[in-house]
Amino acid sequence: MAKKQGGRLLSSAGLVNYYESEDRRAVHISPITVMVVAAAIGIIIMVLNIVFPG
Repeated sequence: MAKKQGGRLLSSAGLVNYYESEDRRAVHISPITVMVVAAAIGIIIMVLNIVFPG
């Protein structure tokens, strides 16, 4: 039988450690803010298409 290796999965390549770490200096944006900004940009583009057809 093959010997089992202990430790972390090789396929994760350190991503688990990266996402689990919290950095207080990092910029935190809530998902709701992202959705509101994306919707606002979409509405602005639609209005501009109506005002300036082409």
